[in-house]
Amino acid sequence: MQIALPKKVEFQKGDGPNQGNIIIEPCYPGYGITLGNSLRRVMLSSLYGGAPVGVKIKGVDHEFMSLPHLKEDILEFIMNLKQLRLKIHTDETEKIELAVHGKKVVKASDIKKNSNIEIINSDLVLGEITDMAGSLEAEIFVRKGMGYETLESREEKSSEIGYIEMDSIFSPVYNVGIKVDNVRVGKMTNWEKLILDVKTDGTISPEEAFEKSVEILINQFNALVKGGEIEAKEEVEEEEKEKIEDKKEEDSEEAPTEEKKKRGRPKKVES
Repeated sequence: MQIALPKKVEFQKGDGPNQGNIIIEPCYPGYGITLGNSLRRVMLSSLYGGAPVGVKIKGVDHEFMSLPHLKEDILEFIMNLKQLRLKIHTDETEKIELAVHGKKVVKASDIKKNSNIEIINSDLVLGEITDMAGSLEAEIFVRKGMGYETLESREEKSSEIGYIEMDSIFSPVYNVGIKVDNVRVGKMTNWEKLILDVKTDGTISPEEAFEKSVEILINQFNALVKGGEIEAKEEVEEEEKEKIEDKKEEDSEEAPTEEKKKRGRPKKVES
């Protein structure tokens, strides 16, 4: 006898932007919170996103300085940079540039466009220049990552003069709320309905976050059983078959040229 599986997964729009509800029912008694906690942990910690990892600011050597005519100090400016939400279409570290002159409120929309990077929250205020003589020029280094990364845990650190490293919040999911209600299945009234309230940063939808989290959990659990080993073995066997087939195709392409070389005037047979 097997534990019954949920039969329905429904996606609903939430109250705010980039927010959605995922309803899973009916869950076997006790499995609503089991599934909910697993999905929540994966969504918050194991999905890839983009974030700034460092910055170089013209006229600034370290984060405890201030810049003339910039209302915020450099530490506050960096804190604002950390809130940038980015969709990055490459696995390499990318550089985006900010150059603003004159009295102005500096926003993320002032950052020069890059074909590999989309800025989702372009209305984010980064700082304010309070005088026409003021200016703010910066090179912001961004890349893909997972979860939250501190400076201490970072393996590759830049020793470039004027480069300021920063902690990075890569996770594209802001919050995951779990609610479990009882539902009736036949005569049983203790079956469960799991409701996940998911809020993202806009680089990914709640539905995509859910689907990717499910995929991660399936892969992890597959690795714990023999089926995972069998699957890996089958993949290796398929790769070997493909190599053999490719080699046969190459041999068949070379064969006609060899036959052409052998063809010629037939030798005269002496009687």
